[in-house]
Amino acid sequence: MFTLGNNLNPKLEDFTFLSISTCPSYSLFGYIYPITRDHYFIEKYSSFPPPISYLETPFWLLRTHTIKDMKNPSKLIFVASFVFFAILIKSTTAQEVEDEREFDYLQGSEKGPGHWGDLKKDWEACKNGSMQSPIDLSSKRVEVIPKLLDLKRNYKPCNATVKNRGHDISLKWEGDAGSIQINGTDYFLDQGHWHSPSEHSINGRRYDLELHMVHLARDPNVTNKIAVVGLFYKIGHHDDFLSKLMRNILSMTDKKDERNMGVIDPREIKMGGKKYYRYMGSLTVPPCTEGVIWTINKKIRTVSREQVKSLRVAVHDYAEKNARPVQQLNNREIQLYGPNPTSTRN
Repeated sequence: MFTLGNNLNPKLEDFTFLSISTCPSYSLFGYIYPITRDHYFIEKYSSFPPPISYLETPFWLLRTHTIKDMKNPSKLIFVASFVFFAILIKSTTAQEVEDEREFDYLQGSEKGPGHWGDLKKDWEACKNGSMQSPIDLSSKRVEVIPKLLDLKRNYKPCNATVKNRGHDISLKWEGDAGSIQINGTDYFLDQGHWHSPSEHSINGRRYDLELHMVHLARDPNVTNKIAVVGLFYKIGHHDDFLSKLMRNILSMTDKKDERNMGVIDPREIKMGGKKYYRYMGSLTVPPCTEGVIWTINKKIRTVSREQVKSLRVAVHDYAEKNARPVQQLNNREIQLYGPNPTSTRN
């Protein structure tokens, strides 16, 4: 989409770099305006809508140059590269970091959790944020809210890819895998990944494994764009869902690789009980973006010791665990959906 001044008459092909495809159906659009009599113009690039990334606010990149620049192919390439590179930088400030070389979980490491907020300016929330995750779900701080609705899951089968991200194993759904609904807003399932031991704790106790199911809102008017469902696991009987993935996970041991899994049905991830915790927090990995709605099922499911070990052995960060330390609650509310405050049932 272009708006040209009266004195500007370049060929359309000169502007092909202004539409940068990021995924099916979404692109970035440039708007060109003459701003001086010398035929200078400005290009304005706007961000694509969710759920393609975890962008919280619109992103605008402004750059000025002359008509003469447009006649120089090398400058065209530079401008296109500059725009694309800047977009990549911006998008990573709000979504989980994929490259394990940028941070780690090793104790005493300069890239460890205690230093995440110092590694990059965009990661300052890891150090200075007031709504960080994970937290301890202490019974002393929990408020039982019977009026909270059951967690509505409307998942469906979809193609998925399992990926070794170096610091964890993730399962990425490539299309519409369905959604959950929170406060009338639909959050669509994007990916799941595992942490061992669990990142959240209940009354100071951490469990053997925690699954995070990351969901994204598509409504541009929604403030909180990310919702994560957390599931706890303790050592016991093997988990059927993980069993289906294990062969592919083991084949990627110590390799930064991915495998197409074909159709994976997220409904096969069993939650068990209906009780859940709800609080406002952040991503648990850099950039530690805040404003994440956390829903953590109170039911503790089981996973085999071999399955937990396989998830850790497969990644190549050489850490025995990939769990961020518990963060300060800082006067946040923790709500628990449950009909009876004294009930011990899940």
